[in-house]
Amino acid sequence: MLLHDTALIYGRYLRQSLRSRFALLFGVLMPLLYLLFFGPLLTGLPLGARGSSWQVLVPGLLLQLGLFGAAFAGFAIIIENGHGVVERMRVTPVSRLALLLGRVLREATVFVFQAVLLVLAAVGLGLRAPLPGVLIGFAFVALLTISLASLSYALAMKVRTPQEFGPTINALTMPSMLLSGLMLPMSLAPAWLDVLSHFMPFRYLVDAVRDAYVGSYATAHMLYGVLVAVGFAALAVTVGTRVFRTSGA
Repeated sequence: MLLHDTALIYGRYLRQSLRSRFALLFGVLMPLLYLLFFGPLLTGLPLGARGSSWQVLVPGLLLQLGLFGAAFAGFAIIIENGHGVVERMRVTPVSRLALLLGRVLREATVFVFQAVLLVLAAVGLGLRAPLPGVLIGFAFVALLTISLASLSYALAMKVRTPQEFGPTINALTMPSMLLSGLMLPMSLAPAWLDVLSHFMPFRYLVDAVRDAYVGSYATAHMLYGVLVAVGFAALAVTVGTRVFRTSGA
């Protein structure tokens, strides 16, 4: 029943996304602008990492896509609450876990699709990376999306208005991006900032994807990245499910 209910919710929300093709493509616009206007500035610079500047920048942009997109996914729940959609779903026998999983899997599908578009654009600009490394990057995007979308939905169930939700998300995502080395490796930062960045889970994910993009798979960065990504996803889904159950959604 859980698989059936999850597939039912997933299909419902995926169809909504497919009907809004403009929003589907618009979501990749910010990372694409970074790619077009910021990427060429890094060409030839000593970035303190293996590989080309594109192999440093693109993994960060992929995770930035998941970070900012999935973190704001909770806006949909706030809107649905306002229109009584969540209330109508609450009276059905659908599993509360499925109500969360169906939504976050839709988010993961959308952002992996956008990540594919971003990588294709990067290849046109000069990115060269092994196919297994690119696929590993997509897997990390999916796990990050599942984690952040679950927490975003949980937060959205606890607040009443978009005015409360938006500033809270902004206050969390901006420091996360800056301290995780998404744009540039933290090895370029002062020692105190590099140490501080190790308390950010996204740091381990981006280091792992950068290793994958240069063809290094059996590394400490990869091990830590996988452990953090899987552990963070499990914790986030657990928290999100508990909130959905206790909130009656």
